[in-house]
Order: sequence, then C-alpha cells, then structure tokens
Amino acid sequence: MGSVPAQVSTMREQGHLYVEDTGQAERSQWILNSPSPPPLWTKLFDLKEAILRGNNFSPSKKKVFHRQAASFFLNLFPILSWLREYKASKFKDDLLAGLTLASLSIPQSIGYASLARLDPQYGLYTSVVPPLIYAVMGSSREIAIGPVAVVSLLLSSLLSQVEDPVANPIAYRNLAFTVTFFAGIFQATFGIFRLGFLVDFLSHAALVGFMAGAAIMIGLQQLKGLLGITHFTNKTDAVSVLESVYKSLHEQITSNSADKWYPLNFVVGCSFLIFLLLSRVIGRRNKKLFWLPAIAPLLSVILSTLIVYLTRADKHGVNIIKRVKGGLNPSSAHLLQFHGQHVGQTAKIGLISAIIALTESIAVGRSFAAIRGYNLDGNKEMLAMGFTNIAGSLTSCYVATGSFSRTAVNFSAGCQTAISNIVMAVTVFLSLQLLTRLLYYTPVAILASIIISALPGLIDINEAYHIWKVDKFDFLACIVLFLGVLFKSVEIGLLVAVIISFAKILIQSIRPGIEVLGRVPRTEAFCDVSQYPMAISTPGVSVIRISSGSLCFANANFVRERILERVAREDQTAQSRVQAVVLDMTNLMDVDTSGIIALEELHKRLQSGGIELAMVNPRWQVIHKLKVTQFVDKIGKERFFLTAAEAVDASLATKFVAP
Repeated sequence: MGSVPAQVSTMREQGHLYVEDTGQAERSQWILNSPSPPPLWTKLFDLKEAILRGNNFSPSKKKVFHRQAASFFLNLFPILSWLREYKASKFKDDLLAGLTLASLSIPQSIGYASLARLDPQYGLYTSVVPPLIYAVMGSSREIAIGPVAVVSLLLSSLLSQVEDPVANPIAYRNLAFTVTFFAGIFQATFGIFRLGFLVDFLSHAALVGFMAGAAIMIGLQQLKGLLGITHFTNKTDAVSVLESVYKSLHEQITSNSADKWYPLNFVVGCSFLIFLLLSRVIGRRNKKLFWLPAIAPLLSVILSTLIVYLTRADKHGVNIIKRVKGGLNPSSAHLLQFHGQHVGQTAKIGLISAIIALTESIAVGRSFAAIRGYNLDGNKEMLAMGFTNIAGSLTSCYVATGSFSRTAVNFSAGCQTAISNIVMAVTVFLSLQLLTRLLYYTPVAILASIIISALPGLIDINEAYHIWKVDKFDFLACIVLFLGVLFKSVEIGLLVAVIISFAKILIQSIRPGIEVLGRVPRTEAFCDVSQYPMAISTPGVSVIRISSGSLCFANANFVRERILERVAREDQTAQSRVQAVVLDMTNLMDVDTSGIIALEELHKRLQSGGIELAMVNPRWQVIHKLKVTQFVDKIGKERFFLTAAEAVDASLATKFVAP
C-alpha cells in the first residue's frame, strides 16, 4: 500500500512532474463513449420478444412472413413442436399416467367444487376443458390442470362476500364464471406484456405462509361435511368456523328437529380418512406403490357409496351428494356478468385469483421441469393459463391451475408429455357421460376426508424453519400471512403480506448502506473493510461503494449525507486529511434526476473543502444521464476510471506531487 506514495515522493525528489498515463486516458474514454442505453419503450412493451422469444428471423423480406407466422404458431402452441416426434412408447406411459391421474381427479374435483360452494359437476367440468386447452398451449410436460383446494377456498371466501351461495346459488355460480373469465384475461395479459414480475410480489416466504394457513382453513371448512353439519357459517376465519361448529353441534344434539346430528357421518368420514392417510404413507415409503395413494380416493368413493347404498345409511342420517348433473360441458358464455354493481369486485377477485393460481402453477411446473432438466418459460405459461381459464369460463368451469398433488402423481406415474392431461380429460368426460348417476349415494363425509387427506402436503414446517434461519424479515411475511389467513380472511392476509414485501423493498431502497473499501493485500482488489478486516484503507483517499441498484429520489439525499458523514468522520479520526473521494458505482444500475442533483451537491460540498471526486465504472444508463446533464464536464472526464485501484493510484499521484 505504501508503494504509490513512495514512488510519488521519489518523483518529487528527482524534480519530475506527474504526467498523465495515456493508457488511463484511453480507458476513461471507453467509459464515457459507451453506447446509449435502449429506449424506454423497448422495456415497457416488447410483444415480439414475448411471443417470438428465442427465434432469429432473416432480414430478407422473402418468405419472412411465412417464417414468422410458423414460428408464432410453434411458440403459441408448443404441441406442434413435439407432436411430430411423438412415439407409441410415450403414449403407453401417458395413457397409464392419465388414467391414474383421472382416478385421483374425479373425487378431488367433486370435493373442491363443494369447497368453492358450487355443485359437484362444475368441479368435473373444470377437469375436462382446461386440461385440453393447456395440453395444446402449455409447455410443461408434467403439470396436471384442474381445480385446486387453495383457489377453491379463495373463491368461496371472496365471492361469498358479494353473493350468498345459499340464498342465491345461481347468481353466485354466474359470478364464479365471470371471475374465471377475468382471471384468464389477467393471466394472458401478464404473459403477452411480460408482466410476470407481478406474480413475484407474493414472495416464496409469503406463499409458504399462505399455503399453510389456507390448508388449516380448508381442513376446518371440511368439518361441515365430516360431522354432517347442516347449518354452517359463510365466514372463513378459524374463530368463526369453530364457533359455528360448536353452535351447530350443540343445537342439533339438543334439538328434536329433523336436523339432528348423526355421529355416523363422522364414523364413515374418519374411517376412510385413516385409509387415505395410510395409503399416502405406504406410497411415500415404497415408490413402486405410487399408484396406491392415487387410486385410494376413487376406491374410497366406490366403497363408501356401495356401503351406503347396501345399508341404506342415508335413511339413518348419513348425508349424501344426491344428484350430480352429467353430460357435456354446457356453454356459460351467456351467464358472464359484465354489467351491474358487482363488476369491479368481480374483476378484483379475478386479479387475486389469477396471481394465486399462476404462483402455484409456475412454482409446481418449474419444480418438476428442473427434475427433468428443461426450462419452463414463465411468460408462455401465463399465456397458456390465461387462455385455459378464458375457455373454461365459457364452458361452465371455474378457475383452474396446476395442482401439486396431482402433478406429483402424474410425474410418478411416468408421464412423458401433456397427452396425459388429454387422457385424464377424456376419462373425466366419459365419467360425466356414464357414471354420474352412480354418485347419488356418495357420502358427503368422503369428499371431506379426501380433501383433508391432501392438505398435509400444503403445510411445510421445515421450509418455514429454513426461512426463519435465513431471513427474519421473510419469516415475518410468512407468519403474518399465515395468521392473517387463519384468523381474519384470505384477502386481508394477502394484502398484509404484499405490504410487508413492499416495505422490505422500500426500506432497502430508501436506506441503502455505503461500503468503505480497502485494498486487499497483495492484490489490486478493493473490498468492504467490514467484511474483509485485512483490507487496508488508503490514507488521504476515501473509497466508497453505494450498495444500491438505484440512486433515486427515495434515497439520493440519504446517500449523499452518509457519504459526507463518512468523510467528516475520517477527517477527525484518520492521521491524514481526506483529499479525494473515490465513488465505486459498479453496483449502481440507474440514476434519476434527484440522484444526479444529489451527486452535483456532493461534488460542490467536497470541492468547497478541497476534496476531489472520482467515479469508478458507472453503468451505461448512469454515464448516459451524467453526460446529458453535463455532470461529466463539471468533475472532469479524467476523473472516471475502470477500477478502484486506478482511481486510488491517480488520486494519490495528483495529491502528493504538488510540494
């Protein structure tokens, strides 16, 4: 570290003048002559990149239209790319996976429809059309599309605040279709305009808390079916649900009315719940028996229905599904509600549902894509899910997305492509045509037990503990969302979690740290002296790095004052007075007008104290704006350097040559 001052001292003794290094002047020009950054409109709107990403087109005008059209359709419909190479051996695997998937989807779809407070057939409808659309447009090979527990609970929670599903079931159903349409529109918009970052506002930690809270709420909601309760609250918070359970049981046990509670519902439900949980344990321990937990729900439905039919248990208080409407998905285009007082609320629920559904689907898809070793394009997935739900809203379906439990079954069954979704959809369709009458005697308690058995996979205690160890702020978002969903509502929990996530970003943005750098011995590297205690500070030169990606209106004054405070502190404590400040701008990606004004004020304050300002490696967005505002001319073109080492050496030479 003492080599440069020693060399400068020797130069002074020999009467030499410091001559600027021509190589350094050339490197400064590299910085100052960097190309202008891309215009704003290319960042905000790039439809070609969104749809035709990854394709290079010939500049020749001949045949370019046909190439672009072919590429457009190949990207919009990925099935066109891989279907040409599809083999019979793959179909054998997809057929087995699709049939296994259908055996799980049929009972789950009926149960999730009841969770969403819709008739059972709407859950089955949602397992027919959406998987077919996704198979054509989706890029994931493993995702199983259909209704899921979390989205069903979300719709039940939010839509019941707009329409009472008991007093006005038709209006409630129509709103569910309209929410699905809005969700599809939002999802497709996210994909077209590459707005996937909106989904990331619900962080991983928040998603863990949301899933856990929703799982417990779903389980509490199933007490209605498991216990055979007829009168139940429309609210979803834990306190209201438990109060409703207690009051309903107390009233029905003590009353002599026809609504009297019958424990046989609980016996039937718990018996098959134990069977379902045992099958999951066996399937988890023995990978070859992956099919057992997959077909266990269907077996439970068949056995319980047969038992109720043979014993006439419905005459002894066991609640049954009764009629399930079958047939082809009816059109619901004429049922969508785009007029009236509830349109704004419906659109808001659609937006929330779109984000939750996309977050779950993309997380599931990327997890299994990583196992198979291929990349999943999030924007294409958003586009595919958007069109899936738009088509679903027109064919009597509610919001569909990728299910983790069914995707895991699809993967374990050896699916090769999205054909397994088509096989599942066809199987569910045939069931709608031929088997719905057989579901008449299916006990409601069985559907509750099927849903409850799928909930443990949504509660990840180990991941919550990992979040606690890694980032306490993330854990705060996780636990707040968990408690908000559990004790208030899904909407409030989501809102608070997003606010916490924004607060974290805001705090980091408006209060960025500044790092004091020192030269690491025997290297030219300058590192944070707090992290590397062996790094040596240069006497007379303060090297500072802004630990923020942006210098803007929110943090510019704070950063300026922190730098001035640091320089003043070094003046008081160091042996030699600070004569130069080197500002390392390597981390700084952008600067706005407030940031430039702060830099100008910093330069004036330092200059008035006889302190020079030098800048290291500003990015092209930053240097472009500094040139436009003539800040470069104010501090001098020679004060821009590629590395901190060059800036320190030049500052030392400039300051110590003068007698």
